[in-house]
Amino acid sequence: MSSWIKEKHQSAPFFGTNSAWLESYYDQYLEDPQSVPDEIRLLFKNIDNGQGDVRHLPIIEKFELAGRLPASGPIISGDAAHQHKQAAVLRLINSFRVRGHQKAKLDPLNYSKRPETPDLDISFHDLSEQDLSSSFDTGSMVAPDQMVLKDIIATLNNIYCQHIGVEYMHIVDIKKREWLQQRLEKHGGAFPFSDQERKNMLQELTHAEGLERYLHTKYVGQKRFSLEGGDALIPQLRFLIKHLGNQGTKELIIGMAHRGRLNVLVNILGKSPAKLFDEFEGVKADELDNINSGDVKYHKGYSSDVPTEGGDVHLALAFNPSHLEIINPVVLGSARSRQVRRKDTDKNVVVPILIHGDAAFEAQGVNMECFNMAMVDGYDVGGTIHIVINNQIGFTTTHALDKKAGLYCTEVAKMVQAPIFHVNGDDPEAVVFATQAAADYRQTFGQDVVVDLVCYRKHGHNEADEPSATQPHMYRLIKAHQSPRALYAKQLEDAGIINDQYADSLIDTYRHKLDNKEDIVEFGPTHKNDKYAVDWSTHLEGDLTEIVDTSISETNFNKYGVIITSMPDDLKPHPRVNKINQDRIKMMNGEQPLDWGFAETMAYAAILDDGYQIRIDGQDSQRGTFFHRHAVVHNIGINENYTPLEQLEGKNNNIEIINSVLSEEAVLGFEYGYATSEPNALVIWEAQFGDFANGAQVVIDQFISSGEAKWGRLSGLVMFLPHGFEGQGPEHSSARLERFLQLCAVNNMQVCMPSTPAQTFHMIRRQMKRKARKPLIVMTPKSLLRHKMATSSKEQLLTGRFQEVIPDRRVDHKKTKRLIFCSGKVYYDIIEQMETEGIKNIGVARVEQLYPFPRDAMKKELARYSQLKEVIWCQEEPINQGAWFQIRHHLQHCIDNKVVLYFAGRKGSPSPAVGALQVHIKEQQQLIKDAIHGTHGSAIDAE
Repeated sequence: MSSWIKEKHQSAPFFGTNSAWLESYYDQYLEDPQSVPDEIRLLFKNIDNGQGDVRHLPIIEKFELAGRLPASGPIISGDAAHQHKQAAVLRLINSFRVRGHQKAKLDPLNYSKRPETPDLDISFHDLSEQDLSSSFDTGSMVAPDQMVLKDIIATLNNIYCQHIGVEYMHIVDIKKREWLQQRLEKHGGAFPFSDQERKNMLQELTHAEGLERYLHTKYVGQKRFSLEGGDALIPQLRFLIKHLGNQGTKELIIGMAHRGRLNVLVNILGKSPAKLFDEFEGVKADELDNINSGDVKYHKGYSSDVPTEGGDVHLALAFNPSHLEIINPVVLGSARSRQVRRKDTDKNVVVPILIHGDAAFEAQGVNMECFNMAMVDGYDVGGTIHIVINNQIGFTTTHALDKKAGLYCTEVAKMVQAPIFHVNGDDPEAVVFATQAAADYRQTFGQDVVVDLVCYRKHGHNEADEPSATQPHMYRLIKAHQSPRALYAKQLEDAGIINDQYADSLIDTYRHKLDNKEDIVEFGPTHKNDKYAVDWSTHLEGDLTEIVDTSISETNFNKYGVIITSMPDDLKPHPRVNKINQDRIKMMNGEQPLDWGFAETMAYAAILDDGYQIRIDGQDSQRGTFFHRHAVVHNIGINENYTPLEQLEGKNNNIEIINSVLSEEAVLGFEYGYATSEPNALVIWEAQFGDFANGAQVVIDQFISSGEAKWGRLSGLVMFLPHGFEGQGPEHSSARLERFLQLCAVNNMQVCMPSTPAQTFHMIRRQMKRKARKPLIVMTPKSLLRHKMATSSKEQLLTGRFQEVIPDRRVDHKKTKRLIFCSGKVYYDIIEQMETEGIKNIGVARVEQLYPFPRDAMKKELARYSQLKEVIWCQEEPINQGAWFQIRHHLQHCIDNKVVLYFAGRKGSPSPAVGALQVHIKEQQQLIKDAIHGTHGSAIDAE
């Protein structure tokens, strides 16, 4: 330090006695630049400019480094002691913003122990009782410029330490923090509701409590997963719907688990109490033949249109399985599809709401996956409003303090810097205020928000459970605690807003409606008359046997070929990509056979040109995991890309090809949700390797395979699962075909394994051309993408269609005694070996569709072999995996005991494939030999 600077440091009051408080100002400035006075903020901005990270240096060295010391005199004038205390007051204000939520009175039961908050005490900041009557600047606080310290503290306590505790100081963006400070502080902790609005809140609480008590006495012991204790959810949702509706929101897509679901269905969405009562009483015997499998009442969804001052709002509560939180990505995908349909670029017309349980919110990994997707272009829905029904207990036995790593169950939301509003569930005004603030933040900034509704659970996990066996102290408190409705009614009586008869009249009126099975919710005049609603009627009777024309004209072939191979002049693709494109030009001109990538891309072109939307999503979908697709071409010169298929986009059709985040469960759930809301979109989820789909098994089991049977929900989702045994080990060989076939029944979905580019072309086209909207599971190839035999001709696209069974046209059917059926890559292995051995009297037919199983096509093929003695099913998978056990009964039906049925494949194994390449080769050679030459002349015991 120069002698001149030392002199200034020692002589000026600022550098002598005040350097410590300036250090504290600087710490506060780093936390929130707006929290310090303007002149100090400017000073710190100047010393930081261009100096990199100087936070570790003493304040005097920062000034020396920046050359910002004044020529003479102190930088800040005024009494040094008062300035020291002023800085302390500003630090105290900041502490309330950072830590006030930890002091807030959030728990209705006062059961959970709160952490100590010493930094909210004046002594922590070197302030004393004598300072309470002194006036200080309030800094960036939304308040008069100066206030007496005791009034500053009282105001901050009212804002940050009562029934709302807000975590928002972790947000990096200053504008967002300032917005929240303004919203929270401008009312000084008072809630700006009219007397009528307060009466409406009481009415909603009455409805919430009334339904639960009615069901509790009418259907004793039946599961309903009561909302009691979390009753404030009903006014919370009612006011949220009106609030957003008044701002122009037209659709709210809601996902929630079972807790309080029946209450939401009746009191928010307007489901008829009569229908609910019928469900409690069970399906009538004469209705049993008219339903499929169905589901329990607390899993069912519903939709309705409710009026607001801004027009009707469509509410859609998604059907939900018991698997907690798995509905969340489904809801987000549904919201995204509706936003696309409405061209809702601001994403404020369609808003997703997710209602969580506290233990599930923090424990289920799908929530982290959803947050990770939140601001990624392919999945952005403009932010989600998260509501946590935090009853402070996990399932039956685990108390809140035992079940999480942090103080709150909402810590995971901080990964996207979401503001988190913790609110006492016994205070409906606080709940509504916090929820409206959260909603407005979402609408303003397009990002996730969380409202943590801290409440309790009056009964056990379900009504047959006895919670006091494991939580005796908590449930003593609950039994002695008045309901939210009773507490709020007394509050309004004490305030003179209602008289003592008013609350009772609300109870009687609601009970009368339930007794008479009257609707609770008033529907709007345009109920179910939205021009953006999708007409599914043409798809309801869709038949998987429908034959459709999937060919294209030669004119369109040429048109699409030019489009997918033409590149802008300034686009310089990678040399390998350029070679692929040059080969496609040759394919278009008939100079070489069509490969997989060309035929697949032509299918997308034709579907787009037919007016459909396309959405392809996977971890390498733009280029394809195995470098075959290249639907998006990247410029190696500059950071840009080009999608040729976009030239076919129109007013209502578009194509999105997304390289997804590294997730299976949430991404697949998102795409399922998208497909269930948009029948005019070809939605494809592509696994990097087929077996990676098992990371999303819950979505496959609970939604894709069974959603139609349980809930009547149609979905045309396509799953591309790379499959084939090529020596890559246990985790890169099998897409677990057997699992999908095991889930097949009553024509719920399709499972295909195409073996040629033309088959893939027609299969993709068929998925959209048919009326049916059923999931399509495809075992897609890997090495076949470039196999010299796995090619097709132009004519096969112009005249053909998808063949469920491809017959063998090489052999003389009248002289052939042995016929091999197989699917996928193993066909080419068999043919190559037979050509090597010069064998020409064994037929090899390909089963391209494994479900619905093509019995008629197989019988037709078998009928051509008049001398047939043996039928072999050959597969690469072990005998306990693959198709064998799932289709053997079909094979036996088709051969009708006229010939012997054999199996050729790998021996049973708990693992799909071996790790050693040489062992793989030996196994592959053996199963090919078994298929061609038989196994000791006798049928294999399939057991």
